[in-house]
Parts: sequence; C-alpha cells; structure tokens
Amino acid sequence: MKAIQIEDLFFKPYISEEEISKRVKELGEVIINEYNNVPPILVAVLNGSYVFAADLSRALNTPAEIYFMKVSSYDGLQSTGVITEELPLKIDVKGKDLLIVEDIIETGNTLYHLQQKFIEEGCKSCKIVSLLVKNDILKDRVKVDYVGFEIENDFVVGYGMDYNNKGRNLKSIYTIVKT
Repeated sequence: MKAIQIEDLFFKPYISEEEISKRVKELGEVIINEYNNVPPILVAVLNGSYVFAADLSRALNTPAEIYFMKVSSYDGLQSTGVITEELPLKIDVKGKDLLIVEDIIETGNTLYHLQQKFIEEGCKSCKIVSLLVKNDILKDRVKVDYVGFEIENDFVVGYGMDYNNKGRNLKSIYTIVKT
C-alpha cells in the first residue's frame, strides 16, 4: 500500500484489505453464533457502510435481510451535529431484531438517534456493529455491540468512507497525513 492523494489532502495506509477481510469474517461468525444462526435484520446506514454491510452480510453465511437508510451529519471533515434522515428505513421494525451497520462511529449521536427511533417503533432488539470506533470521542450514549477496529481520532477514507465523496471505492483504509 502506498500513500494517495484525494483533492488537496494526502492519506497514508492505515488498515489493509487483508486485515479488514479477516476482521469482517470474525465479526460475521460472532454475530451469527449469538443470534443462533438466525440473522437479525441488517440496517445499513448509507453512504459509508455500504461496503462493510455487503461484506458482513456475506460473512453471516446464511440468508439475511438487509435494508438501507441514509442519515447525514457531516460536511467535509466536520460533523455538523444535526442529524438528518435523508432516506428513512421503509420497513416495519415492530417485533424484529435489528442490527444497525455503521462504517465509523465517533460521538455516537447518530446511532443514539437511530436506536431511540427503532425502540419507539417497537423493535424486539436493536444492536450496533461498526467497522471503526473512535473510543476517544465516543459518548456513553450508545453501546457498540460489535467493533471491527478501535482507532484514534483521525480522519480516514476507503472501504466506503470518503473525503468529499471520493475514495469510498478503495479496498483498504487510509488516514490523513498531518502537516
């Protein structure tokens, strides 16, 4: 892996494709075992989680339902603090086991919002899986049930995550080079 440039920023290798693949398979095994081989409904939060959600759903090794919703709270490199449901989930969650699939969790505000919404709508359970978690800034509002990797408070791209909507297609994860 070598450093890359996206627009005006440079990024260096952080987590390799091989490391990601291995960890996603491990998460799939843990999740399907905890749910006794009956997978929960996967709720992938777009845009960033689409790659992770696809790979995780295949790692469950059993037919699973997956739905998508789009929630935004970012502008460029910064969170705005305002959570907007651009594409709401279009299924009835009442009585169902849900697993929210995220690419990265920082403060947990978005996940708190989603969990509360689904609980109010009567889901049976609502757990969270995230490929990346920034524990240094994660607020105690949510419990992340399944974590791929804990990372520092650095900006990352690749494997679904972007900088100004570029770099999502990268197979590995890169972190910003600080100047």
